[in-house]
Amino acid sequence: MKRIFTTMIALALVSISTVACSSDNNETVEVQVDTANPVGAFTAIKTGTLTAQNGTPTKGLIETGVDNSNTTFVHLGSDFTTELGTGTATIYLSRTATFTASPGTGNPDLKLIGIVNKNGEAFYKVDGTIPAGLDYVIVWCGSANIPFGNGLLK
Repeated sequence: MKRIFTTMIALALVSISTVACSSDNNETVEVQVDTANPVGAFTAIKTGTLTAQNGTPTKGLIETGVDNSNTTFVHLGSDFTTELGTGTATIYLSRTATFTASPGTGNPDLKLIGIVNKNGEAFYKVDGTIPAGLDYVIVWCGSANIPFGNGLLK
């Protein structure tokens, strides 16, 4: 009897978890981030320096440019530093120094570049070219919902 009762409980739990994890027909969009290194030499087209915000240690060289295969990259210099404790620091290109999310409309003034997983030099491959006017790099902390820093590319 105890075995039947245990089996029934197990089946009920599986049924509940299956229902709880079922699809609710909401579409999600996945953004693939390719952090492959440039092929050959990296040639900077625009450069700038990050300015810290909200008491973080964010600083360092920022660049956009191309490699020998004419692939576009965002480059964080070897002196790049930010707060890594939250695990949600991300790099964006923006038309302004202010992060303005608009998930429902796919904000054309903001482009996700990649997730920061370490301090120091990093390359982020950009799909296609960078739209004109996206001249700011923003380091954004999603979990705290605050900017860690930004910089103008010239």
